[in-house]
Amino acid sequence: MAMNLHVVNTGYFKLDGGAMFGVVPKSLWSRTNVPDANNMCTWAMRSLLIQEGDRLMLVDTGIGNKQSEKFFSHYSLHGDDSLDGNLKKLGFHRDDITDVFLTHLHFDHCGGAIEYDSSKDAFRPAFKNARFWSNKEHWKWATEPNPREKASFLKENILPIEESGMLNWIHVEGNRNTSIYDGIEIFFADGHTDKQMIPIIDYKGKKVAFMADLLPSVGHIPLPYVMGYDTRPLLTMAEKKSFLEEAADNEYILFLEHDSVNECCTVQHTEKGVRLKDTMKLSEI
Repeated sequence: MAMNLHVVNTGYFKLDGGAMFGVVPKSLWSRTNVPDANNMCTWAMRSLLIQEGDRLMLVDTGIGNKQSEKFFSHYSLHGDDSLDGNLKKLGFHRDDITDVFLTHLHFDHCGGAIEYDSSKDAFRPAFKNARFWSNKEHWKWATEPNPREKASFLKENILPIEESGMLNWIHVEGNRNTSIYDGIEIFFADGHTDKQMIPIIDYKGKKVAFMADLLPSVGHIPLPYVMGYDTRPLLTMAEKKSFLEEAADNEYILFLEHDSVNECCTVQHTEKGVRLKDTMKLSEI
């Protein structure tokens, strides 16, 4: 059966523009990502649904809704999009999901994987029929967090996955892996956080790469435009350079999880290095 890819917008939030672009001055990054009066920029939490035969895999889950009002107040969640609402528009329910692929375990990528069960005063997987995919190296990084990332790794988002017995490991060997499912290759990136997973999906004769935090938006394509959140920014630059050159050489479609305007883009070689070529919706592929 042919594969279908669907966009699932889970909502929008705001983060400080300076934090999102590191050492790049506001006079430059604000050309592509316009901030509000408080220097905050709007970012999407755009998941990807992979439909193939009986398999329905969700890549990342957004921030979820179980955190405190105080927690959410820091991130200005807004918009009418939701995970359940957009799954319904596609004709699906969260109970239909067979696999949840988590690129990494920062709260804006995995928070929606777990929900609060008030009847038991406990947390449980939000996808009761799904297997969850991570890798041992990143799991250890997330459950024994360094002080820099500790606020992004919330135990209530992570530990219930393992406790459910539905956690599955993706084997890490070098910076590539092809063994999860046919047609999905994984690129491991260590600059943002240890062993972030970037799935590269064979689709309609092209390759679609879910860029997660290796490339949050089209505004991050130039190499120095690296998030202040990254644990190893110089490594991010090297990984991004290598991946974007490969993407330009092979005409990859880059699926943008956090770009509030653009779902996908392509890149090209220029005299200044790899730069934006085109933007598009996933449905236009």
